[in-house]
Amino acid sequence: MKRLACALPLLLTACALGPNYQRPKVEPPPTFRGQSAAEAASLADQPWWDVFRDPALKDLIAASLLNNFDVRTAAWRVEEYRARAGVAHSGFYPELMPSAYAERGRYSLYQPDGGVTGSIFGIQAALSWELDLWGRVRRQNEAAGAAYLASKETRRGVQLSTQATVAGAYFELREMDHRLEIARATTAAFQETRDLFARRLAGGAASALETARAEAALAQAAATIPGLERQIHAQENLLRFLVGQPAGPVARGGDLGAQALPPAIPAGLPSTLLQRRPDLAVAEQTLVAANAAVGVATANFFPTLSLSLLAGGVSPHRSDLFTNGREWLAGPTLAGPPIQGLSMKYQKQAAVAQWQQAKVHYQAAVEGAFSEVSNALVAYQKLEEVETRQVEAVTRLREAVRLANLRYAAGLSSYLEVLDAQQALFPAENAASQARLARLLTMVQLYKALGGGWQLPEPKS
Repeated sequence: MKRLACALPLLLTACALGPNYQRPKVEPPPTFRGQSAAEAASLADQPWWDVFRDPALKDLIAASLLNNFDVRTAAWRVEEYRARAGVAHSGFYPELMPSAYAERGRYSLYQPDGGVTGSIFGIQAALSWELDLWGRVRRQNEAAGAAYLASKETRRGVQLSTQATVAGAYFELREMDHRLEIARATTAAFQETRDLFARRLAGGAASALETARAEAALAQAAATIPGLERQIHAQENLLRFLVGQPAGPVARGGDLGAQALPPAIPAGLPSTLLQRRPDLAVAEQTLVAANAAVGVATANFFPTLSLSLLAGGVSPHRSDLFTNGREWLAGPTLAGPPIQGLSMKYQKQAAVAQWQQAKVHYQAAVEGAFSEVSNALVAYQKLEEVETRQVEAVTRLREAVRLANLRYAAGLSSYLEVLDAQQALFPAENAASQARLARLLTMVQLYKALGGGWQLPEPKS
């Protein structure tokens, strides 16, 4: 026993079979495509409440991080994998299995009278402790720990995705509100035109063609209002669902034009994207777990060494269990691997194949992340140009409507010219509204693609 005690430290520090994890080589570009120059600062360094400044939107995001169904599910998944990691860690400790029994029966003692009838009582405690010679338990712990860390990063990814989804849905709602204002203002303008033509037609000063055109323009503009109201109703219900609340109205903050849009967005260094993005962290922890699984499959080829202790008592009388009936048994147990033919070989090959798949998935996720950031950066820059042109078109068309009204009042043109100008203005105003929305949604997408808020403290489970 003394020799065994001396050997325990050596046994407990034995090597762990299988490959030790190393992050696959990836070559981040010096800058993101679409980034003018490398910069240390990143939009992702800012907390979401500094990026999305609308007070109503802040309240919605805060509520969603508490009550959103996906966020709550992800939080409980973290608790599940925390417990799974605890189960794996328990393999480092001895296992105690107590038992007790009481039996009565007829026992054959190969005697002429046929045996005896009697009772027997027993109480035992079996202690078993596997010495992790080949690192099987350590690799299992490594895999379970990686799965736990992956679940935490998954939760962070769900939270970031929820922030982006809520912000995008809110901006879409405000854009619908803005288009509804445009539709109502346009309808009111066409109503004035129609009423004017009706009066002039009754007085014989206008043609039936002008009146019919005015009535058609009014009907077309008015027809867009109920459709927008229906979309707004559905969008409000969607937002309420995202924040874990029943269907109902949603409070508004600033209008579409008041939403903050910086002229340029810092993207940071591409090399730091590996730490910022939760999906990349999940992919890497999945790779860590797959790497550890190869070690477990390798260790399964070797025997296990356990220290066992059995102590208790067996007696036909309860009073003798801890006196005359005492018994104990102690010693090491060496158990060879199951004889399964080629099964274990193929199990290891499967583990290696899963590890290779995880490696490819990680590399693909990294490259895809660089592309997402690049696409969002270029989109943000180009959409600014689109919005500028659309706003300029609206300004020019409003001037055209004003000039057409002046020409009509001076008798230099028919009112059909005014109608044409008004009908061109309505879709241009909608296009400018949608261009503004596209920029806002691109900012949201860029914040998400950069792993926004990655430095925020970990939420409490």
